[in-house]
Amino acid sequence: MSQLRIEHISKWFGRQQVLHDISFTFQPGQVNMIIGPSGCGKTVLLKCIVGLITPEAGRVFFGNVDFLQANPESRRMILQNLGMLFQSSALFDSMTVEENVAFPLRVFTQQSESEIRERVAYCLERVGLAGTQEKYPAQISGGMKRRVGLARAIALNPKYLFCDEPNSGLDPLTARRIDELIQELTEEFETTTVVVTHDLKSVVDMGQRILFLYEGRSEWQGDKTDMLRDPHALPANLRAFLEASGLMRDW
Repeated sequence: MSQLRIEHISKWFGRQQVLHDISFTFQPGQVNMIIGPSGCGKTVLLKCIVGLITPEAGRVFFGNVDFLQANPESRRMILQNLGMLFQSSALFDSMTVEENVAFPLRVFTQQSESEIRERVAYCLERVGLAGTQEKYPAQISGGMKRRVGLARAIALNPKYLFCDEPNSGLDPLTARRIDELIQELTEEFETTTVVVTHDLKSVVDMGQRILFLYEGRSEWQGDKTDMLRDPHALPANLRAFLEASGLMRDW
């Protein structure tokens, strides 16, 4: 699998700097997590990586290709290998579930309608939503919308899967199911998965490689096992973040 890495990413909005010189390597075939308190720059960093926001400084490499400097054709090839689950699911209200999941297939491929319908059916079955093709977003629950968004994200069988707060606003059981699906799909398709979250339960359940942001800076990075082995040896801000979650009571 092609490695994903970022080098010295910095971002300003007006006079406010929201990201400060962030570098990190995301491991293929693993659930990589960007964690930290609300407002620390997690989603801004994710949007910089996938090209929704352009940073003032830094580089983003998909394999050996510098995504931010790539020509349009190279960028298109990268985007074709990228799946995105947005925090709000970002489904098209006027489209059916089938049409939503089929959208990237129609944009990026030349598949026939029968091939598209077959792929959509497989993706929906994979996330536990077989038979929902004709429903509209308004007719399904929040957890189902999130799973439709996940089905759309994997429709192109991407090498890279990005998830922005995938279980926010969901009840605990549904949230855990979304986490399980992301982990299963990462292993099944051997994707480089990047998850933005402030949910420490998700970190414990499925996280592997961790980047902790605080006030737009990279304060700690490493493997989950290193983080859990001795939380009291971690930087103060990360330790306070873990303590606020209540999880340190178990250690």
